[in-house]
Amino acid sequence: MAESKVRKAPKAESQVAKVRRARRINRELAEVYPYAHTELDFENPFQLLIATVLSAQTTDLRVNQTTPALFAKYPTPEAMAAADPAEMEEILRPTGFFRAKTRSALGLSAALRDDFGGVVPGRLEDLVKLPGVGRKTANVVLGNAFGVPGITVDTHFGRLSRRFGWTTSQDPEEVERDVAALFPKSDWTMLSHRVVFHGRRMCHARKPACGVCPIAALCPSYGEGEMDPEKAKKLLKYEKGGYPGQRLKPPPDYPGQPAPPLGAS
Repeated sequence: MAESKVRKAPKAESQVAKVRRARRINRELAEVYPYAHTELDFENPFQLLIATVLSAQTTDLRVNQTTPALFAKYPTPEAMAAADPAEMEEILRPTGFFRAKTRSALGLSAALRDDFGGVVPGRLEDLVKLPGVGRKTANVVLGNAFGVPGITVDTHFGRLSRRFGWTTSQDPEEVERDVAALFPKSDWTMLSHRVVFHGRRMCHARKPACGVCPIAALCPSYGEGEMDPEKAKKLLKYEKGGYPGQRLKPPPDYPGQPAPPLGAS
């Protein structure tokens, strides 16, 4: 797409215009990523809570490779709270910062056991009381395990929100507040998935693939990354680049799952 054809967001964009542009970006991303979802494997709220805490400073794929052994050994908050720290550290070692993550997992498991009867609470104000759980983690759990709308401000979401001109803040809570004002609450969870997917696959931190971006005409930051379509295409990751996604148990309609072996139906 030639730069002359790209409509930049005006410097003095009105709130109404910003809302319209933001919602159009969301609609466009919904067409690009109709399968967007959390990329952490989980079977219940407790597993998602632990996996999200473990995902700090590592990839979801690494967490997905680690949690099967973790949950096989400690399937409940009660079991995990009683775990031997050294044994858990060895399991979590591949995720990095494994000592701190072990302390968080043990602490929040004990809090679930002692304060919530071993059940993950479905309210943000309760979740953020758990050790190692902030608003981002709480919103991941609420949106994906309880169906409660929430905006997940991770590094990707914050970066793209600023590039899209939805916010100027570096503070996650302020980003959440600014973006929430642009969308109906019912959109928050899926919006979070779509923006994170786009950040992981195309709108990278160091070199976004601007030359193949489907929302370039709506992005005031268009041109910060690689403009040449052929070069930009080589920057695409996961299914957009022809490779699997991060889940080991992807949904059946997810295009990033590994191809079946030859002869498989």
